[in-house]
Amino acid sequence: MTLYVCRHGRTEANASGLLLGRADPELDEVGVAQATAMAAALPAPDAVVSSPLARCRQTAGAFGRASGVDAEVEVDERLIELDYGDFDLTPVRDIPAETWRAWRADPGFRPPGGESLAELSERVSAALADVGERAIDGVVVIVTHVSPIKAALAWALGVGIDVSWRCHVAQASVMEIGLTPAGPSLRGFNDVAHLASVDPVTDR
Repeated sequence: MTLYVCRHGRTEANASGLLLGRADPELDEVGVAQATAMAAALPAPDAVVSSPLARCRQTAGAFGRASGVDAEVEVDERLIELDYGDFDLTPVRDIPAETWRAWRADPGFRPPGGESLAELSERVSAALADVGERAIDGVVVIVTHVSPIKAALAWALGVGIDVSWRCHVAQASVMEIGLTPAGPSLRGFNDVAHLASVDPVTDR
């Protein structure tokens, strides 16, 4: 199986530099164009699995339109973005430096009212394992968010979730993971070549 793990297209909150977790805005005009370009660039999937949030479900819907098949998008609650709690929709620049230091130092750190990276990693890893068990042959697209994609990277590489702080995930980017009986293998990460025709392209 080839597993494509895709980030959703842009929202106004992304464009404004806000920390976007469980808040549920839809894609903006650029985000719609990004989703369309990404879906057109990838092979027609046998299944599409999405976070429950609107920005991901909208992005996932582009894959059916690109392939000409009105495939139903499967929603998996475990692929939802990290719960930022009280920090949701806060400008990234307004998060205190000491908070970022504590967050980076401890995978168990929870923002006020939110969720830890360790908790996120556990649920995302379980979702990926379930997808991997469904079939070895075929193409599956997952549409999710920044933090779950970083957790998927850690899962594919067999490393700790602290790798999250050492990688960048652009909007409408694609990670490719090969799934075999021997386990997952990373084939590509943060691919945005398909966005060359989308203007403007941002990476927040």
